[in-house]
Amino acid sequence: MITPIETIRNTRSLLLEEVKDLSIEQFNQIPKGFNNNVGWNMGHLIAVQQGICYNKAGLSLLISEDFWEKFRSGSKPDGIFSEDGIAHIKQLLVITLDQLETDYNNSIFGNYTAWSTRLGTKVTNIDDGLEFLSFHEKLHSITIAALKRFVIY
Repeated sequence: MITPIETIRNTRSLLLEEVKDLSIEQFNQIPKGFNNNVGWNMGHLIAVQQGICYNKAGLSLLISEDFWEKFRSGSKPDGIFSEDGIAHIKQLLVITLDQLETDYNNSIFGNYTAWSTRLGTKVTNIDDGLEFLSFHEKLHSITIAALKRFVIY
């Protein structure tokens, strides 16, 4: 059986492969009709993972407060991503998921606060949170694929 963490890992691996040849300009470009870019969407995946898993369990985030504010739900791109900034986001996509898997296996998410998504889905524990996170990762991966089509042509 494939777990939600494995699904997220597979989605992120495909995503990193999908964007590996994009230039810094393409990561930063906001095509007409969009309100964000590839770089913001990738950072957003990390921030949402941290919020759904760690924040909702009353745990410290693995990212800085600045990173959280820059990419959390409701935020928008507020600057230009540098080559180092994009490399940092790519690295965080991997290491935060590795740490999530370790923390999940160590059962640290026991103090989880129930909440409902904007779609009305009730999330009552870390397992529900991981299921929703898997959906969210796929949604934004599709958005990134659409953005890529606009920035490379």
